[in-house]
Amino acid sequence: MSKDPVDWGIAKNVAYRTAGRDPYQASYYRNGLEEDFDRYTAQAEELVAQCTGLRSLSGSARGRVTDRKGWIDANLASFQRLLRPIVTKLGDQIDDGAMRGLGGKIAGAELGAMLGWMSKRVLGQYDLLVIEDEKPEEQDIVYYVAPNVLALERRYAFPPQEFRLWLALHEVTHRAQFTGVPWMRQHFLGLVESTMDGLDPDPKRVIEAVSRLIEARRRGEDIMGQGGVMGLFASEQQLVVINEVAGLMSLLEGHGDVTMDRAGLGLVPSAPRFARVLRNRRQNVRGFTKVFQKLSGLEAKMKQYAEGEHFIAVVEDHGGAELLDRAWAEPANVPSIKEIRQPELWIARVSAADVAA
Repeated sequence: MSKDPVDWGIAKNVAYRTAGRDPYQASYYRNGLEEDFDRYTAQAEELVAQCTGLRSLSGSARGRVTDRKGWIDANLASFQRLLRPIVTKLGDQIDDGAMRGLGGKIAGAELGAMLGWMSKRVLGQYDLLVIEDEKPEEQDIVYYVAPNVLALERRYAFPPQEFRLWLALHEVTHRAQFTGVPWMRQHFLGLVESTMDGLDPDPKRVIEAVSRLIEARRRGEDIMGQGGVMGLFASEQQLVVINEVAGLMSLLEGHGDVTMDRAGLGLVPSAPRFARVLRNRRQNVRGFTKVFQKLSGLEAKMKQYAEGEHFIAVVEDHGGAELLDRAWAEPANVPSIKEIRQPELWIARVSAADVAA
């Protein structure tokens, strides 16, 4: 029996069903989309480099227009590559074949539900995971999800040429962060691997997690805000790493939003309206969608945009772009989630390091 902790067949089937029918499947709906994103990805890369000084060390960006199923397949492949190092570890810990099979099915269903739901909302994504000697043509790609882009343009009467460039600016900024800052990709993947390396299938962890949830509720704390279900079941050591990841992602997402507006200045007059619509889209969810976002940790991710932008604004007000650039100097300079929310703490820490040097 496979030791893989995820049943990937179930994950794909559930994701496809959850994604539903592509409302713009006919090819004529997508005429010009690939040509547009090829052009705008290249243009955005140059604009981002001029705006931030971050220029990719991995060659030119590659854009790929895909449908929801294509986006799901790409993310399942990334998850498989990411999980491979811990498959043996988890498999060795779970000796009961029946338990392992059941756990894999549950994990597959949960992952599939999350990816299927996200596939209906995501507009673009940079796939940062790169593993040597493994299908390089399928890695380091900026994806654009055609049906979702077209649906948003039609629903809100967005000017397509402006909106597509604006979207490309955000995703290419993320590529510049991960391929223009020499240590960024390995630092991020190291944090993710540290989180997963502490995964423990011991059922006692479930009891401990429930106890933590009850105790947190008594104190009026939102323990789910630390990363959804993963945050709930994380060990104390894992929570430290999860908070490091949250700080880094808040910095990257905030920087992405700030850069897309600055780099597109004069070229995307509708940018304020785009930002307003997407901000409302993130926030104005109710019922099952809101519950799902909270459980999956997506609600916490959505806060990263606003918190990251606030951090950047405060830092630049204090010391300009030069001070913010310190965040890209070395991994130790990445703000924690506490410093993201209280930028003066990061400013004091970095300034103290300057004095000590």
